[in-house]
Amino acid sequence: MRFTPSYIAITVLSFLLLACHSVSEPASARPSGKFHETPIKAPVIALQYDTASANSRNIIAQLDNYYSKQVRAGFNGSVLVANKGKIIYERYFGFGNREHKIPLSPNSSCQLASVSKTFTGAAVLYLYEHKYINLDEKVQQYVKEFPYPNITVRMLLNHRSGLPDYTKWVPNYDRELSIPITNTQMMAMMAQRKPRLESKPNSGFKYCNTNFAVLAVLIERVTEMNFGYFMSKYIFQPLGMSHTFVYNPASGLPAAAAISYAYNWMREPDMFADGVTGDKGIYSTPEDMYRWDQSFYQNKLLSNETIELAYGPCSFERPGVKNYGLGWRMLCYPNGNKVIYHNGWWHGNNTSFYRFIKENMTIVVLGNKFNKAIYHQAPVIYSIVRGSDLEDGFDTEE
Repeated sequence: MRFTPSYIAITVLSFLLLACHSVSEPASARPSGKFHETPIKAPVIALQYDTASANSRNIIAQLDNYYSKQVRAGFNGSVLVANKGKIIYERYFGFGNREHKIPLSPNSSCQLASVSKTFTGAAVLYLYEHKYINLDEKVQQYVKEFPYPNITVRMLLNHRSGLPDYTKWVPNYDRELSIPITNTQMMAMMAQRKPRLESKPNSGFKYCNTNFAVLAVLIERVTEMNFGYFMSKYIFQPLGMSHTFVYNPASGLPAAAAISYAYNWMREPDMFADGVTGDKGIYSTPEDMYRWDQSFYQNKLLSNETIELAYGPCSFERPGVKNYGLGWRMLCYPNGNKVIYHNGWWHGNNTSFYRFIKENMTIVVLGNKFNKAIYHQAPVIYSIVRGSDLEDGFDTEE
């Protein structure tokens, strides 16, 4: 590795930096001191299945036929479909580790890519609900070195900050791009270089990975815990998500985790952004993701009031049903119906997580071999299960 003067300066600085509500929220909603919450204690969400009824058997047959064609076309991944609180379809196609001929299984954790943002957003809202964070407070209140004074926590959550994407500006500053950096190093670089904002804060929606990478730093500052440790202790473990974790390049992947492959089965190596979390970096399985989905119906982590806050659309510059809340993409229909979802793409991982709230229907597709056709699967699955097409708006991009 080449230690350039700018790299040394940024590293030194990183060590130094370690040592849609009303702005007038009540005082009780402001930070209340050192984090001291006890992790939630609740029965693990039991998985329920409905695979024996005539209707389910018919759906299973249609989905098996559909996925036989997808596999022939190159699909390698895991699928779970649930309807009315019960799993009706769960399949694992292909390899978690092709070189060792290890097939995908219920224990094969897969990189969620941007679906990770749903967890980071919920963690911030958990801290908000427990009065450690004010969503309309400036980010600088929690992360002192954050160099943009007019950006609030809410603007990070709903992608209205105007921040530039760190995956694009970090390479401009003489980094060894094959070596993963941490969120702290990214933040130190941001504080030193202060890359130009792409738009005035809160002037419009623009999806940006930097928002959630900064939120991971904010969570660490407020809780005084490593992001991965906090997520495991306060979210994954209490919800029974035993195969879900935040990836740390220094530790490597567990043996059962799915390898990330390019379209031609070449392994995707780690690079500078793989050490940055919050925007991506969480690994999980379809069953754990279903527990995550069901936790919201059962208020395991967040209250109904906070969940509705997360589901509230925040951007109205463009007409149509597509919008973004606080950590969730959504389709908001004139009749009040909502589809809450997020897609993801990182290296060879393409992921799709759709939650049809009115029907309590869930679609989880996790692919570990690059295949953008994954983003087109949810509409087909929905039409098979529901017997009709969604009226408009399926998102077929990350």
